Amino acid sequence: MRRVSRIAVAGVATAALAVTVSACGSSSSSSSSSTGKSGASKGVGLAYDVGGKGDQSFNDAAYAGFQKANQEFGVTGRDIEPQDGESDADKVQRLETLAKSGYNPVIGVGFAYAPAVKEAAAKFPKVTFGIIDDNQDQASNIADMVFHEEQSSYLAGVTAALTTKSNTVGFIGGVDVPLIHKFEAGFEQGVKATKKNVTVKAQYLTQTAQEGGFSSPDKGEAAAEGQIGAGADVVYAAAGLSGQGVIKAAAAHKVWAIGVDSDQYNQAALSKYKNYILTSALKNVEGAVYDLAKSVIKDKKPLSGEIRGSLTNGGVGLADSNPVFKNNAALQAALKKAEAGIKDGSITVKTS
Repeated sequence: MRRVSRIAVAGVATAALAVTVSACGSSSSSSSSSTGKSGASKGVGLAYDVGGKGDQSFNDAAYAGFQKANQEFGVTGRDIEPQDGESDADKVQRLETLAKSGYNPVIGVGFAYAPAVKEAAAKFPKVTFGIIDDNQDQASNIADMVFHEEQSSYLAGVTAALTTKSNTVGFIGGVDVPLIHKFEAGFEQGVKATKKNVTVKAQYLTQTAQEGGFSSPDKGEAAAEGQIGAGADVVYAAAGLSGQGVIKAAAAHKVWAIGVDSDQYNQAALSKYKNYILTSALKNVEGAVYDLAKSVIKDKKPLSGEIRGSLTNGGVGLADSNPVFKNNAALQAALKKAEAGIKDGSITVKTS
């Protein structure tokens, strides 16, 4: 079964970090031996989504691509953390600060940046802007980096159905929004296509990101405790930083968790729970950030328009770091069959 490369910060050499605080959020600069020629790009400007760096998931995948690009291309990059309760105007200011300072491309991590990217890109037409998880901004200097999350989630559903002993599994979404509906839809379809008698319990932590659905491990833990108490012995979370709480609860009850976005089995901060992380539904955010940076800084041919990761091009997949998962021959055969069906179109995965 072909999978995307595991997304792990450990695979990238650590750069010196100079921490500063600005009006639009805390930031750090990743420096290397050269900052490039005068007037050239200083490297990637990265603006994080809620939860920020250290979520062991979505934002950290973007950070891995950020560091790899800046170091490989001999430039300096800057990444800026979000603030609690910030407005679209705050996001615009953050992106414009990066563009004015000479960073190119400038990338907003998460769909919440859509209005800000649109506004900032119009003001800085010579700068390439990227946004992850949204494709509504259409301009010649915007790259919309999106993924078929439903496809990897379908495979996660196949995994859950063939792993559960209680015939009850759980899905926990961070925020009740269309993006996370894709994860739920694919997961439930994969479960039901594999074992019709398995019950899928689905729950969302909040209605809006501002309420902490992507940034509250305590909310994730409480939701997982409830699902596990109701019989779920495999729980899949698409909840950013909140997913750490789901994994913690799964480990406490010795049931399986399925991670998301990064290979959470290999994340250092989650190492004490790794024996209960069966797999992770990956999307190659690291690669998307790196590829956009390469197109601007090295190739001088900036990418733009919709760039979508799928099973076919390696943009999504399942991590196979856990030997329990990797060495289960029956499970791997089922996953190979399901992946082939998705690729050849005989399986159409729902997005809602």
